[in-house]
Amino acid sequence: MMLNWLVRQASELETNIVAVERVEEYSSVDQEAPLTIESTRPPSNWPTRGEIKFEHYSTRYREGLDLVVKDISVDILGGEKVGIVGRTGAGKSSMTLALFRIIESAGGQITIDGKQISTLGLEDLRSKLSIIPQDPVLFSGSLRMNLDPFDQYKDDELWDALEHSHLKDYVVGLPNKLENEVSEGGENLSVGQRQLVCLARALLRKSKILVLDEATAAVDLETDDLIQATIRVQFSDCTTFTIAHRLNTIMDSTRVLVLDNGRVAEFDTPEKLLEAKGIFYSMAKDAGLAS
Repeated sequence: MMLNWLVRQASELETNIVAVERVEEYSSVDQEAPLTIESTRPPSNWPTRGEIKFEHYSTRYREGLDLVVKDISVDILGGEKVGIVGRTGAGKSSMTLALFRIIESAGGQITIDGKQISTLGLEDLRSKLSIIPQDPVLFSGSLRMNLDPFDQYKDDELWDALEHSHLKDYVVGLPNKLENEVSEGGENLSVGQRQLVCLARALLRKSKILVLDEATAAVDLETDDLIQATIRVQFSDCTTFTIAHRLNTIMDSTRVLVLDNGRVAEFDTPEKLLEAKGIFYSMAKDAGLAS
């Protein structure tokens, strides 16, 4: 009896010590940059063109680790549709994380419409960009809250976004429509529906810069086609970065950026890259898109 009590106490002590260890660990984590910096706040309509420049930009995930993006210099014109491709570990997602300042610069800079993003508050920067990630983030709550968490838009705007994202018929058929409950992580929605909810969010925000981080990697071809068709029409004047899982989704891009080991290997129109018969040609051939 006494032995069982001692074992139980020792087990509880170990559990509690782990909790203390976690609290200590999180309390010493480096803080992100301020949400707003009054002296450098951009105008409310920034960015107006969506021009992006990477100037000798490098970054790493943590101090002491190797660089994952190395001395990248590219100019993206406003409204350009840029596909980003490369083998696993080439640095594709790292570029988009850098754009949102999830990871900070280890050298060089990124400018959007002439403003260095490192000088901006994180809220001022991130609120102006939209992303449709591979793993959509949905919260426990109503569909309305998931679409418009800050209650910024009218009902007709929500329905318009749902129509363009091909979700209107589905939501109309729900018992509570916009007030219908979404379970934690969107478990009561299919993977394709979760992606379309993220697309509706992006449509609502009307950001000048849109990032698709392998957004259609986990959905069927029909949903992929719906998303791509909507983006081509609704974001026609926006700068779009598309990290491609299926190469056919970026074959109509203005230009394709090919990364290799964190560096720019090729950057040109899809047609010229295919003619050059380099890395992009090799990837297209493997995908059955080039003879």
